[in-house]
Amino acid sequence: MEISVATLRSQIKRASQIAPRVVIENVAPEIEGGAFPIKRVVGERVVVQADIFADGHDMLRASLLYKAGDAEEFSVADMHLINNDRWEGEFRVTSLGSWMYTLEAWVDSFQTWHRGFLKKVDAELDVSVDALIGAEIIEDAAARAKGGESERLSKWAQRLRAISKGKLKEIETLVTDPDLLAAMSAQTDHEGFTRYGKGLRVTVDREKARFSSWYEMFPRSCTNDPKTPGTFRDCIDRLNYIAGMGFDVLYFPPIHPIGRMARKGKNNSVTATPEDPGSPWAIGSTEGGHKAIHPELGTLQDLKLLMRKAAEKNIEIALDMAFQCAPDHPYVKAHREWFRIRPDGAVQYAENPPKKYQDIYPLNFENGDADALCAELTNVVRYWIEQGIRIFRVDNPHTKPFAFWQALIADIKADFPEVIFLSEAFTRPKVMYQLAKAGFTQSYTYFAWKNTKSELIEYFTEVTQPPVREFFRPNLWPNTPDILTEELQTGGRAAFMSRFILASSLGANYGIYGPAFELGESRPVAKGSEEYLNSEKYEVRVWDIDRLDSLRNLIARVNAIRLEHRALQSDWSLKFHDVDNEQLIAYSKMTDDQSDTILVVVNLDPRNVQSGFVEVSLGDLRLDEDQFYQVHDLLTDARYVWRGARNFVQLNPAGLPAHIFSVMR
Repeated sequence: MEISVATLRSQIKRASQIAPRVVIENVAPEIEGGAFPIKRVVGERVVVQADIFADGHDMLRASLLYKAGDAEEFSVADMHLINNDRWEGEFRVTSLGSWMYTLEAWVDSFQTWHRGFLKKVDAELDVSVDALIGAEIIEDAAARAKGGESERLSKWAQRLRAISKGKLKEIETLVTDPDLLAAMSAQTDHEGFTRYGKGLRVTVDREKARFSSWYEMFPRSCTNDPKTPGTFRDCIDRLNYIAGMGFDVLYFPPIHPIGRMARKGKNNSVTATPEDPGSPWAIGSTEGGHKAIHPELGTLQDLKLLMRKAAEKNIEIALDMAFQCAPDHPYVKAHREWFRIRPDGAVQYAENPPKKYQDIYPLNFENGDADALCAELTNVVRYWIEQGIRIFRVDNPHTKPFAFWQALIADIKADFPEVIFLSEAFTRPKVMYQLAKAGFTQSYTYFAWKNTKSELIEYFTEVTQPPVREFFRPNLWPNTPDILTEELQTGGRAAFMSRFILASSLGANYGIYGPAFELGESRPVAKGSEEYLNSEKYEVRVWDIDRLDSLRNLIARVNAIRLEHRALQSDWSLKFHDVDNEQLIAYSKMTDDQSDTILVVVNLDPRNVQSGFVEVSLGDLRLDEDQFYQVHDLLTDARYVWRGARNFVQLNPAGLPAHIFSVMR
């Protein structure tokens, strides 16, 4: 049976209504099909690309739609064709909280007609009928337009009809009028448009999420007498020292009462003396739990005074959030069902064989009262927010369910979008990334164990390129109370300097555990162990912060450089440059507007002078092959004139194992 033209047209129309002609796919950034948001800070761009195409040869238009979470209407940004059906558009996020974006695309009948019309004009073909078709398209646009714009378009259509049998030049002049093109662009018929099937989300944080310098310190060690633990008020006296080094986040291990049952002694001994203060991570006693403060540290009022004094020096206080309990935590008595019970009736303590943590009971999220447990832990976070805390370093989040963190962080950030959560998860890569997707603002990394040039290049290329960079913000720590790497144990002062410069320049977010770091503490409890001898986790330490061999001056200088140079305040521009010596690593960072360029060269060998030729990627640094340019070493104030790509460097670890160059064009 033959099908009539009218029937065929009707079938095509119905099919296009069911499945629009335009296809939108391979959208980036998009995390796991839109299941998780990407991350930005206020003021940053969101650049979106997608494959957009249709059958045939019609011209397409595409728009990027975006809005803040509380906005009723989408704002619209035009997308443009890059090549091979790949389109791009962008917008800026201007406020904290959750944003959304999606895409629309459609066949543009006017552009399609206009392109074909001009081709016929160029070929000197008869375009009188084509002019009438164009007039109809313009009249349709006039019917959609309002007010004066409708009248303007109608007049253009009338003029086109009037000269449709006239001179070719007059028609060409009319249809290429920039005002007509702009008016038609604004009145494109969206009938049959394709809307991307997902609303994609952006979590927008404050600037400190992207750029921060952390200093970890045990408050009880702010003392000159190990028998008299330091207090919050003693920490106030230490603020000038910390601010003088340029840190803007002061992070405390848990400040809560410490359990007495199964308390650990010095060097993690299972036998504690009455004088041993215990580990701050063994949280809870008869004096209170996660909402209480250890009495020896002071009162809540003392903590708030410390926070005010710190704020005067542009320092924020960050608290450790460790969801685990000492055996005498009030939760153990009141909610025994929140813990895992062994067959012998005892509560299961924490283990990481061969390590045993008898002083810590992990929480069990698979109990019959899990909803109450999750609600209580969320309330703990809210309690400290009410006291003024806005930054949390979360201990071992990978030992709790992903869904728990996703719900908790979403709940908190809905009311407090300025809160920052740092994930301390030294675990498998996919688990670390999943926690970041679940909402953690920043994440610890494997930096401490990346020592060779190839390891550093491979890892930091991964975390600063799509798709990982869209959801994972690295925070680099060369040491922690749990991590004293072999490099620091054996490399001497030069190793501490090079690891510090790497951390603070590879990462816009970094931290050190001090005063152990700046004083070069390098003694392990045993050979092959990363635990410190006489670890602060188990005893009060007295630190001579005025020692002449302290790295405090180098730290202060580097942090000042970071503040002065915006290129070091983000990670996405990181580029590695070739050096003909495996002991030298070179990399650069640059601002979007190219006004600030930093080139860093580090000697990875803490014992020997190393030299070589740096092959600067001139294109990446916007330099010409024969151009002379100056590199200013911001650490020593030395200046060198370089030319072209290949330039010589030599670094002696006995002095400074690195250059931090400002590239002056």
